[in-house]
Amino acid sequence: MRTALGLASRGLGHVWPNPAVGCVIVRDGVPVGRGWTQRGGRPHAEVVALAQAGKAARGATVYVTLEPCAHHGKTPPCAEALVAAGVKRVVCALEDPDGRVSGKGFEILRAAGIEVVEDVLHDAASDLNAGFLMNRTIGRPMFTLKMAATLDGNIATSKGESRWITGPEARRRVHLMRATHDAVLIGAGTARADDPLLDVRDLGLETDNPVRVVLDGGLSLSLMSRLAKTAAETPLWICHRAGLDKARVEAWEDVGARLFEVAHTESGELDIADVARVLAKAGLTRVLCEGGGRLAASLVAADVVDRLVLFSAGMLLGNDGWNVFGPLGVERLADAPRFRLEAQRTVGADVMSVWVPDAR
Repeated sequence: MRTALGLASRGLGHVWPNPAVGCVIVRDGVPVGRGWTQRGGRPHAEVVALAQAGKAARGATVYVTLEPCAHHGKTPPCAEALVAAGVKRVVCALEDPDGRVSGKGFEILRAAGIEVVEDVLHDAASDLNAGFLMNRTIGRPMFTLKMAATLDGNIATSKGESRWITGPEARRRVHLMRATHDAVLIGAGTARADDPLLDVRDLGLETDNPVRVVLDGGLSLSLMSRLAKTAAETPLWICHRAGLDKARVEAWEDVGARLFEVAHTESGELDIADVARVLAKAGLTRVLCEGGGRLAASLVAADVVDRLVLFSAGMLLGNDGWNVFGPLGVERLADAPRFRLEAQRTVGADVMSVWVPDAR
């Protein structure tokens, strides 16, 4: 099963709206087939592994990280494919919460006389596919908030200079994070200030660019920006308020951007909870957030940060620098959002720490 989970991780960022699944087929103690969900979500891991195993699948044990699907979509159900292949036993990590499956795959297998073992390495499988599970159960993607800051908690100098606080190794790690997420999200302020591409570079993974998502309530971003100029090649989604100038909306659609109307507050700020619902409905399961302190604070205040990845550099900028988080309105320590350290490692000259919400 650990091998199957490793295979499943190869699909992260490339298979949405489907889950990233891994499958290993073993007969007489020897692996005869393996597979993972392919780009775009098809074919499924079980189909790939069965094709590799061929006739050796008959009487074999199948290790799969998620319940085999039970519904007819673009392809027949994987549960039926396993039955047709004559496998003897299916060991699974996790039941699929999708209403079209949710135990039905196991029922198909058991009805055919196949032994089913559930919940093997359940927690590891849940963590790997947290985004898919959240999409299906609570209707939003998993959000990873990435921030790079100095030792005293600044992301830029008093003049706004931020390139580069962290070293090249940390920046390469961020590009790897982009490649394993469905989308990367920033706010309009960061888009205007940095004019980024938000692509994957320097890893030989140039075809693994995520969807670029910009929160731009008033569609203020320039049509001459690098995001706009590359919208036809790499997906660009913009979340904005309703009631904007029709010509402006059409201009963005003409360059290839996909626009989403979302709810907003009385002050005109986009409603983060509605942004999350809209992105989930569009199929996203894993979103990497790379904006500035204002967006970071908005995400924390909306309680949607599932992982906080902080790159800390051995640098000091003082209290006139730009803080890593914008205002959170915390007046009492008891009300402060709290995170628990999950992992920490050095990346070049910097320290990468991974935090998860406490008591969630």
